[in-house]
Amino acid sequence: MLDTLIAGARVVTPAGTTTCNIGIRDGRITWLGEDRPEAAEVIQAAGLIAMPGGIDSHVHISQPSGPGIEMADDFASATRAAVAGGNTTVLPFCLPEEGQTLRAAVAAYHEKAAGACLCDVSFHLIVKDTDPVTLGQDLPALIAAGHTSFKVFMTYQGLALSDREILEVMSVAKAQGALVMVHAENEDAIEFLRDKADREGHGDPVWHARTRPVPVEREATHRAITLAEIADVPLTIVHVSNAESLDEIRRGRARGAKVFAETCPQYVTLTADDLDRAGFEGAKYVCSPPPRGREDWDGIWAGIEQGGFELFSSDHCPFRFADRAGKDAPGARDSFRNIPNGIPGVETRLPILFSEGVSKGRISLERFAAITSTNHARLYGLADKGAIMVGKDADITLWDPALTRPIRQQDLHHGSDYTPWEGFEITGWPVRTILRGATVMLDGTPCGSPTGQHVERTAPETLL
Repeated sequence: MLDTLIAGARVVTPAGTTTCNIGIRDGRITWLGEDRPEAAEVIQAAGLIAMPGGIDSHVHISQPSGPGIEMADDFASATRAAVAGGNTTVLPFCLPEEGQTLRAAVAAYHEKAAGACLCDVSFHLIVKDTDPVTLGQDLPALIAAGHTSFKVFMTYQGLALSDREILEVMSVAKAQGALVMVHAENEDAIEFLRDKADREGHGDPVWHARTRPVPVEREATHRAITLAEIADVPLTIVHVSNAESLDEIRRGRARGAKVFAETCPQYVTLTADDLDRAGFEGAKYVCSPPPRGREDWDGIWAGIEQGGFELFSSDHCPFRFADRAGKDAPGARDSFRNIPNGIPGVETRLPILFSEGVSKGRISLERFAAITSTNHARLYGLADKGAIMVGKDADITLWDPALTRPIRQQDLHHGSDYTPWEGFEITGWPVRTILRGATVMLDGTPCGSPTGQHVERTAPETLL
């Protein structure tokens, strides 16, 4: 006897989409077919679409953000928002505090997450130090323990690594079979442009975008790929914002580089003009890389539609707007340099892509599932997740493709006090999120106890 039977949904599987029933026992998918075996619970899903639970592999939760600055989400609020948006797993970044070892940071991060998560989690590492203890002891040990991906930065004071340091980190990834993620923006070029803006008296939020133009990202993308070729490692370029950077990725692939690309909702729905809103409103849209122009949307959509991007993530990095520990930090109204960098989006990622992609006929249901779940599971070693298949975790999201309503802050569950997409009309919403067979969201409302687990990961499957 099954624990749960999901009956009559259009089911999106790696083999295609078909109308069938899904059987669940002990938190796993154990049966797919047209018959209706006996089950303790039957979920009637006619008219709904069953997707693999969303995996958002780029989120920031409870992350150190500088003196006096607080991130708006802890693990409880972030995972509540995640399941409300149709996600069953999130992969946040573990950033060591000043003077803290990488292993100590991971231990502290586990403590923050323990008992608080409504969905499953697995941690990426952030490598900001390249001392012998980090590279020779902590990083190899953590990779062996299932933290098989880590991020390096080419920008931000205190985080940016030199080319030599990046190569040293990549050499550890090569030896240990891990995946390197790169935030690709040229720090020296940004500082040159920011200093110029300071001298000319430009402090408004829009100058965050104007001092981080496309060439800053394009050059760093090319350089990151080149370094990965030298080190002979696979690479993910995160939050790609424009077609020129994607072209660099395509050229790298044509040379034989194993380079993967991720983009986010802000790069097909927001523009730099949003940072130029009256008063301080533009601070709500400050993130890096910044949104570009409407003319850049087509290039990103082409990558989503044609396979240029393997991943569609949120880069959820929430701060409160009306808060001196958030966007309205001391000095933020005087200079864009002082505005905390990031926007909330874990709850709205999937609805935006479904509405703009599937509902508008840009992408298929299968492509949606691939870039929001399946590819994330494969690339980041989540072997039991990412697909509706017998033997996988019963992580399933039911979608109502006809449900239409706008995104509204009052309906969201994150810790931030605003959404950049206020009033954005959506057609197609998740109406039920199921984690390992248990419903954790129903009709937009998170439910149940925090049963999310930390998932140890295997080596990446490189996809190419």
